[in-house]
Amino acid sequence: MSECDTIVGVSGGVDSSVAAMLLRDQAASGGARIAGLFMDNWADDGSGDCRAEDDRRDAVAVCGTLGLPIHFRDFSSEYWQGVFEHFLAEYARGRTPNPDVLCNREIKFKHFLEAARGLGAARIATGHYARIGKQGGRWQLLRAADRAKDQSYFLHQLGQSQLAATLFPLGELVKADVRAMARAAGLPTADKRDSTGICFIGERDFRGFLSRYLPARAGEIQTPDGRCLGQHTGVFYFTLGQREGLQIGGIRGFAAAPWYVVGKDVGRNILFVDQGSDSPYLFSTTTWTEEAHWISGSPPGRRFACHAQVRYRQREEPCEVTVEDPGTLRVVFDRPQRAVTPGQSLVLYDEQACLGGAVIASTDAPLESRQRGEARRSTTA
Repeated sequence: MSECDTIVGVSGGVDSSVAAMLLRDQAASGGARIAGLFMDNWADDGSGDCRAEDDRRDAVAVCGTLGLPIHFRDFSSEYWQGVFEHFLAEYARGRTPNPDVLCNREIKFKHFLEAARGLGAARIATGHYARIGKQGGRWQLLRAADRAKDQSYFLHQLGQSQLAATLFPLGELVKADVRAMARAAGLPTADKRDSTGICFIGERDFRGFLSRYLPARAGEIQTPDGRCLGQHTGVFYFTLGQREGLQIGGIRGFAAAPWYVVGKDVGRNILFVDQGSDSPYLFSTTTWTEEAHWISGSPPGRRFACHAQVRYRQREEPCEVTVEDPGTLRVVFDRPQRAVTPGQSLVLYDEQACLGGAVIASTDAPLESRQRGEARRSTTA
């Protein structure tokens, strides 16, 4: 007999707490055995800002309240190598990565799944807001019932083997009901605030955190036509569409309108800005990606129509997808998209089903197109 049938990833938050409670209640009638597992994914960096110990205590308290055994695993080394080093490398290239996508693929649905199987469990469960279905003998990743909390965007790198061994107990619930369930059950995490932002940064200043690993390198802030407006401390501290932190304003000869990041030239260490959130320099219609991952194992065709998101909580947009060699994508949107950012994930949907996705490589935004043209000319000169 195995030690347990299902291992729930308990993070010390209300979502995983209720997921564990629901599985415990379901298991009580069928004789299945449930246990929790807390993952240490980030080693204490000495800043005093890491919440891992608080989360660990809350996870222990939740399992104690539910009468569930709890296990612990330290994945901080795997997280550093599989997630954080990639995060730094992408920022150094001037791109904006999404560590939550990598964390799910490399930690929660790889190392956590392996650890659960090592404990004798056949399945894992998490507090993600998503659903799993099956059609034509293939597993599907489906949007959550609570569209505002749907996390399928972050889960698009999962495949058939992971989905076959995973449960999402919150997939049919809305967040308000999850909190109400936690309060009714007296769970210690019922009113705990949801974590926001990048997990290993938490509430810290992003630029201050990043500067510990990518030292500041000052350069010019320019308009798209080359006029210098000031100095930045490092192009990798900024992302497309960003307004905060530019520290420019009231410049003679320009209107009193806010400035936004519209492009970066990492080689020349230039940050490009323009006025207005609807600057034409922020918009693109065509996006090219790195090699795509397909949840079913293969794309639905070499060319097909579907919907896509280029950021979390964005409304999905209609597009046409062309699968190019060696598996990269060319995605043409029906209407221009704002601030499509290299390094982020483009995720594809067919109604409620997530098809998969890929990392954004480039777009036809004006400054990117200009830089590609300059690069081609320099190589042929």
